[in-house]
Amino acid sequence: MPEFNERTLTGVEAPSGRHQPVAPTPDATPRARATLALTSAATAVSLMTYTAPVVTLRDTAADLHTPLSAQAWLINGTPLGLAALHLVAGSLADDFGRRRVFLLGTLTLGITTALGALTDSTWLFTLARIAQGAASAAILASSLGLLVHAFPSPRGRLHATGVWGAFVSGGIAVGPLLAAALPNWRVAYAVLAAATLLVAVLSPRALTESRSPRGGRPDILGALTFGLALVCLVAALTLGRDGWLRAEVGLLFLAAVVLIALFALVEHRTGTPMIDLSLLRRPGFLASSAGGLFTGFAVIGLFSFLPVLFQQVLGLTPLDTAWLFLLWSGLSFTVALQAKRLAGRVPPRWQLALGFTLHAAGVLTMLGAIDSGSWQRLLPGLVLGGIGSGLLNAALPLLSVESVPAARAAMGSGAQQTFRYIGSCAGVALTIAIVTSSAAGPGHGANIALAVSAGLALVAAGTVLGVRERS
Repeated sequence: MPEFNERTLTGVEAPSGRHQPVAPTPDATPRARATLALTSAATAVSLMTYTAPVVTLRDTAADLHTPLSAQAWLINGTPLGLAALHLVAGSLADDFGRRRVFLLGTLTLGITTALGALTDSTWLFTLARIAQGAASAAILASSLGLLVHAFPSPRGRLHATGVWGAFVSGGIAVGPLLAAALPNWRVAYAVLAAATLLVAVLSPRALTESRSPRGGRPDILGALTFGLALVCLVAALTLGRDGWLRAEVGLLFLAAVVLIALFALVEHRTGTPMIDLSLLRRPGFLASSAGGLFTGFAVIGLFSFLPVLFQQVLGLTPLDTAWLFLLWSGLSFTVALQAKRLAGRVPPRWQLALGFTLHAAGVLTMLGAIDSGSWQRLLPGLVLGGIGSGLLNAALPLLSVESVPAARAAMGSGAQQTFRYIGSCAGVALTIAIVTSSAAGPGHGANIALAVSAGLALVAAGTVLGVRERS
C-alpha cells in the first residue's frame, strides 16, 4: 500500500514541479458516511467518559471516601487503560478486523461504564476506569483504521480525520457539562453507558470489516511486556506525588525500564511485531509520537485538574466550572472541525507547533488568575488554549496515519494515542504533585503548574519542528 505524506493530501507533483490540485474523489458513500458518524460518536462518548469525573471529582471522592493521596487514581484510571492497550488494540485491529475490535470496544465500554456507576469503593471505581480506558483504546485505535478504509482518497481522508479529530475535542467538551448538569456522577455514568451501547447496537450492520493481516501468530509476548511496562510506569508516576524517593516508586520505575527493554528485544525477534520499530527512523512517525506525548503531558494533564482548582479555590459550582471549561474545549472542537481548511497551506507538523505555542501563550496569560480569585482573568487564556488544542487534535490523527503505510493505519493511530495517554498520566500526576505540595497554597501551586505546562509546550513545539523529513 502507498504511503501518504503532506504533498499527497491536496495534490500531486506535475512534471514542471508545480503543485497541481487533485480532483475530489467521491468517497462519501452512504456506508462511508455511516462509518464516519458511528466512529465519531463512539470516540466522543469515549472522551466524555474520560473527562466526566473532571468536574465531579470532589463529589465522587466524597461518595467513595477516597483520601487525597488516592484521588489521582480516580482521574488516571482511564488513561492508564488507554496507554496500556492502545498500541495492542491498533495492532489487533489491523490483523484481525477493525470492525470486530470496534464492536468489542463499544460493548465493553458500555458495560464497564455501567458497572462504574454502581461501585462503592475507590479501588472498584479505579478498576472500572481502567477497563473503560482499555475499551476506549479499542474504539480509538480501530476508528481511524475504519476511516482510512472507508475514505481511500487523500481528500476524503483529510475530511474524515478532521471530523474525527473534532469529535475528540467535542467529547472532551461535553463530558464535564453532562456530568455537572445531571443529578450526580452515577446518573452521568448510566447515561454514557446507554449511549455507548446504542452505538454498539447500530454498528454491526453499518460498518464494513477491513483488515491487513500479516500472517503469523499474534504478538502476545510483546503485548504483555508493553502493557506491564506501562502499568508500572503509570503506577510510579501516580504514587510518586506522595514522595519520589520512596522504594516502591523506584522499583516501579526500574521495572518499567526493564520491561521496555524486554519489549524492544521481543519486537526485534518476532515475525509479526506489535509495532515495527523501524518506524522510529521515520521523522513523521517521531513527530506524531512526540506530538501525542507532549499533548498529554502539557495540555491534558493540566486541564484534567484545573476544574478541581476552579471549584476549590474560586468557589465555582460543578456546573459553573463545566461552562467555563466549555470555553476551552468548545473552541477546541470548533477549530479542529475547521482545521482541514489549512491542508495544503500549513503542514501538520507546523499545525502542531502552532497549537503548542498557542497553548503556552494561553496558560501564561492565566498566571495569577486562580490565586487572585478572578475567574474572569482566565477567559483570554482559555480562548488561546482552546484554539491551540483544536489545532493539536486536528493535526495529530492526520499525521499518525500519514506516517505509516496505509495498511497499518490503526497501528499508527495506536502508537500516537499511546504516547498521548502516557503523557496524560504523567501530566496529571505532575500537576497534582505541584499544586498540592506548594507551601503557599493551591493558588500559588497552580501558577507553578501553569508555568511548567507552558515550558513543556514550547519544548514540544521545538521538538516537532526539529524532526526533519528526509528528502
